[in-house]
Amino acid sequence: MHQLWNEIDRRLLIKLGTAGLAALSLPGAAAAAMAQGFTHGVASGEPGANSVLLWTRYAAANDTALTVELSESADFVQVAAGGSVTAKGERDHTAKIVVDGLEPARWYFYRFVAPDGTKSVTGRTRTLPTGPTSAFTIGLFSCSNLPFGWFNAYAHAAARNDIDLVAHVGDYLYEYPVGDYPSAKVALPGRDIQPTHEMVSLADYRLRYASYRADPDLQRLHALFPMIAQWDDHEFANDTWKDGAENHDEGEGAWAGRAVAAERAYREWMPVADTRWRDYQVGDLATIFLPETRVTARDKQFEIDEIIAGGGDPAAKLRQFAEGAYRDPARQMMGAEQEKWLFDGFARSARAGTCWQVCAQQVVMGSLFTPPETKEWFGGDQPDYVRRRVETSMLAAKAGLPFNLDAWDGYPAARSRLLAAAQRADADLVTLTGDTHNAWAFDLAEDGRPAGIEIAGQSVTSPGYESYTAGISDEARVAALRASSPELKWANTADRGYVTVQLTRERVTANWHSVETIRTRTPALKSTHSMTALRDKRSFEAA
Repeated sequence: MHQLWNEIDRRLLIKLGTAGLAALSLPGAAAAAMAQGFTHGVASGEPGANSVLLWTRYAAANDTALTVELSESADFVQVAAGGSVTAKGERDHTAKIVVDGLEPARWYFYRFVAPDGTKSVTGRTRTLPTGPTSAFTIGLFSCSNLPFGWFNAYAHAAARNDIDLVAHVGDYLYEYPVGDYPSAKVALPGRDIQPTHEMVSLADYRLRYASYRADPDLQRLHALFPMIAQWDDHEFANDTWKDGAENHDEGEGAWAGRAVAAERAYREWMPVADTRWRDYQVGDLATIFLPETRVTARDKQFEIDEIIAGGGDPAAKLRQFAEGAYRDPARQMMGAEQEKWLFDGFARSARAGTCWQVCAQQVVMGSLFTPPETKEWFGGDQPDYVRRRVETSMLAAKAGLPFNLDAWDGYPAARSRLLAAAQRADADLVTLTGDTHNAWAFDLAEDGRPAGIEIAGQSVTSPGYESYTAGISDEARVAALRASSPELKWANTADRGYVTVQLTRERVTANWHSVETIRTRTPALKSTHSMTALRDKRSFEAA
């Protein structure tokens, strides 16, 4: 599968990943937004067996027609396919084109050429295999908050020769103003974002993407691998649901307008199709489903504070809630139309003999409950909202409620429908997840029977448990969480990084890679933890 690597000079690949950054040499993200020509490298996505989507940005005074070239060699002596596309000012000078007529399971080099002969940086992409397929490796990323630190997880992955496809499952960027998550004290000097205020308008979202995409390690990852991507909440605003978000208020205008702006900027700047959910066939080895769990149909998240408000016994209120409204079958995460697409897809994939049904989605599906030890973890110097959340989480746990109601734990009926559909289909379900900033491995069950596994990745830079529980070891946190959460098989609540997921016909192996640091720019790893699940078992093997 990786035979092409034997024919490619590794030094050339490093050069391909770093060339073309001179256009971004002016200080600050604003300079990147003002640059002309090919300003933000290249990217590819939406791979099929015979096609791929290619992306670039070419800034100029007018719309610019670009030529696209693909070749099996980096010198482009023989052009295998191509086309033309216009970088339009109305789309922030971005350009996307789907090139077809390609061969399956093939690496291609590609570039864009401007009318004056100027060439973009050279990218590399890969089509998906057809027929019998023995192995495939996915790189899993989420939660990349630029001011918190360097994107060393991207850098490490970009230097590898064994990744076929990258999946980014959300929080590709963050909406907050400068000084708010991270605070000015925590923000890393030189990791600047624009605009300095919270992104709300279309211009704001576009400029924030320009800031992030100026990062050289993110550019290199995009240039070297095809990416499938889906937003989570921060591409819009924190804790997004279909009609709003936790940090959107009336002073920021109508939510509908902000949501439209956010989605438009995402589609302009990302190498993605203009559909909200889609799937990808990896030969007979895997079907990868990419659902949308935020803005299409998600009902508003439950808030424990709202449930216990108004006086009375909070414990009694929570018990009543746990037995009633919490389990309302009408509550939606994806909506009926998308559920049908996904559930029918599980059945069709399994019926065709595909080995694995992979669901790359945004929020954790396994159940996590607040351990009793939590009350000892948080010091008195924590912000009020942290202390309040700990107190309400302890009350919720006593009522049998999980602590993260923004995840699938807040939509138990919808989760049951999904897992039951996988069981009916006799699917080998593998869920790939982001959102929580920490690494988790879950055995998923429905009605007392195994339903699949969940591989949840740590964040690229966003802080996790360790930032709120100073002085508590990762071992102590994980031991307490595992004792309170039966589905949880392993966790890392301390490190940043990414995951590689290796699929073969008999097993799936998850490798959680923890980077050494995010405070200096280095791709060095601190550690890697591996876990395996066998086909037809629908659970992780014991360590």
